Amino acid sequence: MPYFLCRLAAEDGRVFSESFLASSLEECRKHFESEGYCVLAVKKDWKKIKLSSLALEKRIKDRDFIMLNQELRALIKAGYPVLRSIEIISARAKNVYLKEVLKKVEGDIRQGKSLSEAFAPFEKRFSKIYTASLMAGEQSGNLAETLFQFIQYAKVIAQTKSRIRSALIYPTLLLFFSLGLMGVLINFVLPNFAGFYKDFESQLPLITQLMMSFALFVRNHWYIWIILIAVLVLVYLRMKRKENTLILLEKLKLKIPFGRLVWIESAISMFFRTLSLLLEAGISLLPAVGIATQAIPNKYLVSKTASLPASIKNGESLSESLAKAEFFPPLSLDMVRIGETSANLGGMLREVADVFDERIQAKIDTFVSLIEPVIIIFMGILVAAMLLSVYLPIFNIVKVAR
Repeated sequence: MPYFLCRLAAEDGRVFSESFLASSLEECRKHFESEGYCVLAVKKDWKKIKLSSLALEKRIKDRDFIMLNQELRALIKAGYPVLRSIEIISARAKNVYLKEVLKKVEGDIRQGKSLSEAFAPFEKRFSKIYTASLMAGEQSGNLAETLFQFIQYAKVIAQTKSRIRSALIYPTLLLFFSLGLMGVLINFVLPNFAGFYKDFESQLPLITQLMMSFALFVRNHWYIWIILIAVLVLVYLRMKRKENTLILLEKLKLKIPFGRLVWIESAISMFFRTLSLLLEAGISLLPAVGIATQAIPNKYLVSKTASLPASIKNGESLSESLAKAEFFPPLSLDMVRIGETSANLGGMLREVADVFDERIQAKIDTFVSLIEPVIIIFMGILVAAMLLSVYLPIFNIVKVAR
């Protein structure tokens, strides 16, 4: 959806230009005429079109999406119609892609579609969970309350993602610093010392010979590394398109000792929290389970839950069906069983998700506290090896000179 640059004349005689996002030139003209302006000229705003084509503009941040739903809930609760609420939010949206999405949603609602139907084409961006929640709210006649429940759900998910990213920032910076230091020493320091040592006939220590050989190989064959990285990226992109290969890679990820527990518990938390949201929004168990499995981030674990709807349809309870997936721990199954017998399944599922969120946070804190000294020790060993490879020959040269 392009931007149009409009030259407008107001009733008081002012003439000014304003950029507006619209599906067509005619829609842009009608918009300003409805606001009482005289439209003098309309043309495409090429500067904004160029800006909106950037990849960064195609991203909608979690906080922008949460803010969208908070504003939508407030307006609906205040008595505004859905269409007018979307118009108000769209006019204030700063993210270009979000504004474009809202404009398309607004157009679909004008044509008679419901809010959930209007958001349905954007399920890949906003998730099927969101459209299912909107549909449940529309069917129950309490859209504002359903939006409130979804906002709480989205905040918890966003906070969990933020905690994981924050926990990985410091170790990642240390690792890149270590690799950068090694790159500088190998490419600039050691090759310069190689010529200096060659003038002396003394035998170089083994560690120095190995470091020199590696440094010279890297420096003389730098293009090999570029080709290797390019090949790995192409192979990864090609494998990512195949579902079976992607499932295999996700399965291999679960073999990593520490990461296995974090990924499995994160999947359990996401599944239970999503299922709780859908059940409390008024969606029945069978379709809710099918939608909730899509919230699991690991494709291999998703494949393990593919038979859940069929098992429930055949008369099994949720706890019995989950036991067949083979990755839900006994604690979660027991709590689900309690929720089923106490007729409070939605609330108990939320409690289970909270328990696993706390366990994930504890494991992340432990990981960060362990990885920092490990990386520091790695950097120390790396620097020590470099210093030994440089200074040991100098000591030998001094002995020869004496």
